[in-house]
Amino acid sequence: MSQYHFISGLPRSGSTLLAALLRQNPAVSAGISSPVGQLFHATRNAMGAWAETSVLMTDAHRERILRGLFEAYYQDQQDKRLIIDTNRSWCARLPALKRLFPDSKVICCVRSVAWVMDSIERLTREHAFHESRLFNNDSERATVFTRVDALAQNDRFVGFAWSALKEAVYGEHADSLLLVDFDLLTASPAKVLDLIYDFIGEPRFEHDLENIEFDAPEFDQALGLPGLHHVRPRVAPVQRTSILPPDLFARLDAMSFWRDLGDSRAHVIAANPGPSSRS
Repeated sequence: MSQYHFISGLPRSGSTLLAALLRQNPAVSAGISSPVGQLFHATRNAMGAWAETSVLMTDAHRERILRGLFEAYYQDQQDKRLIIDTNRSWCARLPALKRLFPDSKVICCVRSVAWVMDSIERLTREHAFHESRLFNNDSERATVFTRVDALAQNDRFVGFAWSALKEAVYGEHADSLLLVDFDLLTASPAKVLDLIYDFIGEPRFEHDLENIEFDAPEFDQALGLPGLHHVRPRVAPVQRTSILPPDLFARLDAMSFWRDLGDSRAHVIAANPGPSSRS
């Protein structure tokens, strides 16, 4: 049987790059966000107290049904020893995941929230003739300030992921988390990959860091944000200046709580933050 692990964390923080690298390993199945996270959430709701048939279900029923989602979706990946499913919601579903897969680990990709927002804003401006589904109306799309505020709400693209990550980092399953800093992943990918394999208890694998193949144009086009999951063929940091106003950048950068985790039992692979950032 396959071993399940998960990729979660913040958007625009290297999860697609990490999946693209891991899938070079013939023992691993990995990709962008799969439908399993959404199916998992919808199925839990369907079995909740507000469903009239919920009285006919035991926790054993619920556990078998939720496990069956993974088994059904990954039925065609039975030749893979490791299934690594990506979804930003997994950090908020750890109690259930650990019941289903007690030995599973979650690799959480992190990056300064300021640079996450900068990356999304840059893509938004590059595709000036597209209206992204990330924003609900003209008021949210109006300026960089309204766009950032919309994305940072607790139930939105960045805000939900940030809240779920923080819950997991300070939760009872924090020792199952490995936080991977984007800057270090792009600067020293081979070393980071070795540490990830060590964390999940798997033999190390020599990856090709000069020839990475991954793109999801149909997925990105549906979001109205082409290039969101495009991965460059070679791993390398790219120096640049932020396009965010300085006060906004500073406010967002201060949200990067993982730089000092205090009493958290989460594991961290992090680079020392500098005054300016990378790709």
